[in-house]
Amino acid sequence: MKEKLGFWSIVLLGINCIIGTGIFGLPNKAYAMIGEASVGVIIFDALLVISIALCFAEAAGRFKVNGGPYIYAKEAFGTFFGYEVGLMKWLMGIIGWATFAVFLGNRLALVFPMFDTPTGRMAIAIFSILFWSVVNLMGVRSSKIVNNIVTLGKLLPLFLFIFAGIFLFGKVDTATLAEGAAIASPNGNTLVEAAILFFFAFTGFEAIGIAAGDMVDPQKNLPKAIVVVMLIVSAVYIAILLICMKVLGPSLAVSKAPVAEAAGVLLGKGGKSFIMTGILISIIGINMAGSYTSTKSGVALAETGLVPEFFLKTNSKGVHYNAVLASMFGTIILAMSGSFAALASIGVIVRFIQYIPTCAAVLIFRKRDRENGIKYDGFTIPFGSTVPIIALVVSIILLIKAGIATPHKIVYGLGGLVVVAPFYRFSKERMQKMDEKVALGGAN
Repeated sequence: MKEKLGFWSIVLLGINCIIGTGIFGLPNKAYAMIGEASVGVIIFDALLVISIALCFAEAAGRFKVNGGPYIYAKEAFGTFFGYEVGLMKWLMGIIGWATFAVFLGNRLALVFPMFDTPTGRMAIAIFSILFWSVVNLMGVRSSKIVNNIVTLGKLLPLFLFIFAGIFLFGKVDTATLAEGAAIASPNGNTLVEAAILFFFAFTGFEAIGIAAGDMVDPQKNLPKAIVVVMLIVSAVYIAILLICMKVLGPSLAVSKAPVAEAAGVLLGKGGKSFIMTGILISIIGINMAGSYTSTKSGVALAETGLVPEFFLKTNSKGVHYNAVLASMFGTIILAMSGSFAALASIGVIVRFIQYIPTCAAVLIFRKRDRENGIKYDGFTIPFGSTVPIIALVVSIILLIKAGIATPHKIVYGLGGLVVVAPFYRFSKERMQKMDEKVALGGAN
């Protein structure tokens, strides 16, 4: 019998999907923009993101198949909308994985100078892609074990840092810290910029539901796991920002590695080295998460007929090996071409074509339940429609603000949606046949 992800493995996968390297460099950027107001902004952002995540949690409780936001959009708005979300999600997953792999190559080249050449850095990136593909081909058990170890490995330095910040602050000498830069009083524009900066640091939770088919009782465990993940990540982010501000003071604004420098103040050189190791583990971990979720995106599309059933062929471990290989080769090609950086610009649109439809889908699913006299006994967001509406409005506002700040990313993203649209007709017949199988109980 195929092994599946239990509750805590789902939680660790979610944390691994969110916590990358951004949080290690985020406190200085936010503090330089708005100073101590960054605390209020990150708490505000955490509440906003949790409201969106709650919508994902309620939607996830209705399905036990792979797909996540793709399935929610398809069931709420129809196959074409699902097609756009699903295909763009798979593409963005591959682009993201290529970005992570190249970033890993660049970082490891700094640690091992013999690889500090274009060929050496690319060799590391390709080896990473191949390695994680092999891990995925070995089955869910292997992926689960490795993900759990890597995620705990990235959390350990962060928890040690937080523990040290709570219990050691006031017992260390901060007199040698650099002078800080002058911080302008925050205004509406800088507050919005900081809010968008923090918001994207929380993203990644939307990928958890993509692998629902690999989970034990996903309709029960996935909603709870999403909530737990967001509470843990929010607490970690807020604690890190507060400790960096308290330890580094005004010098935080000019710090190049705030968490590592604060750890150095609290724990000495060993603490700083430990955090630097944690950064490296985080990069490795986000590569693992990218490889796993991008592959599952392809599987979800094949399960509903969007792409050929060729991608549903499995090996002796129950792994859809053609989906793994397709994602692997696509990632290698993008990494070697160097074009992923420009393609990554579609990420803003891809994020929000998952958030906005999912928030709206919750309201639509509830309306259908009422009209059909169905009593849904899964996870339900409290306070009626208030939270989904807030999440929907906030998502739209953030998309507009992000579009104003970086209009080219919106143009690229919309362009991507237009480019893939004509190919829908080639998939429509396959999707209809697969829907018939699902209706007959032949696919689940």
